[in-house]
Amino acid sequence: MNGLRVIPTWRHGQERLYVCRTDGRNVAWYDRESARVNLLSEDSRADVLDALGPFLTGPVTVGPPPVPTPAELARLTLHPDDDLAPNRPGEALVIALDRDPGSAHRLRPDPRRRALAAEQTVGEALDHLEGAGWHTLHSIPLPGGDRLHHVVIGPGGLFSVRALYARKQRVRVADPMVTLGRREPQPLLRRVRADADRASYALTAEVRPVLALADPADLQIVVPLREARVLRDTELAGLARLGGVLKPADVESLHAMARDRRTWTRL
Repeated sequence: MNGLRVIPTWRHGQERLYVCRTDGRNVAWYDRESARVNLLSEDSRADVLDALGPFLTGPVTVGPPPVPTPAELARLTLHPDDDLAPNRPGEALVIALDRDPGSAHRLRPDPRRRALAAEQTVGEALDHLEGAGWHTLHSIPLPGGDRLHHVVIGPGGLFSVRALYARKQRVRVADPMVTLGRREPQPLLRRVRADADRASYALTAEVRPVLALADPADLQIVVPLREARVLRDTELAGLARLGGVLKPADVESLHAMARDRRTWTRL
C-alpha cells in the first residue's frame, strides 16, 4: 500500500489523526490522548506506522479498534469532503466573507457579519452540550443554496436551531411574528418550522424547531408558541436537561446520518 496521507482533525480540543488512502477512505486513526493507533486492517500496519512516523511522540499501542458501533462504521467510511462534523458555526458565512469582504466604506455594518456573530454565539453555546451526550452540527448546506444554522442531537431528541442577532434589542414574539427592536415584525417562526420540517424529512425523525436569540436585551412571548421554542443563547444549556427521547445508540446513529452531506442532497 502506498500514497497514504494523514489528516489531523480537532473536536473540542481533542486531536485525532486519520490515515487515508488516496480515494479518501480511512485505514486507521491515531488518538494522541490514548496513545493508540487503531488499524482497520492488520495488513496495513507497516504502511500506517510509516505514514504516522513524524506524528508519533512516544510509545503507542497498535491494534484493531474496539468493536465499532454501526454509527462508528458509517463515520469511518465517510469521505472527508462529505463529513459536515468539522464545520464551524457560520461556516458558509465565513467562506462568503473571505471571498467577498465587502466595501470598507459601508455606511451600515454588513448584515452578514451580524448574522455570523449570531451563529458563532449560538454555536458556541450548543457545543458546550457535547459532554452531556449531545452532538451539534453547524452550517448544513441544503439544495438551492439554503442551509440550516445548527442541528442538535441528544438524549432529549433532535432540534433545528436558527440563530438571530438580537444584541441589546428588545424581542417580541407573537407567533409567527417576531419583532426585533423597532423593526417591522417578520414571520420568522414560519422559517424556523420550515427548517425543522426539512430536517425531519432528511433524517426520517421528528426534529423540533428552535429560534435562538443572540444576546437580546429582553424577550417577550405574548402568546403560547405552537411546537417551536424561542430561547436566549444563555438558555440553550437547558437542552441538556431534556432526556427520555433517544437512547445513546440512537443518538450516535442519527448523528452519523446527519453529518453525511449526502443525507441532505435529496431535499
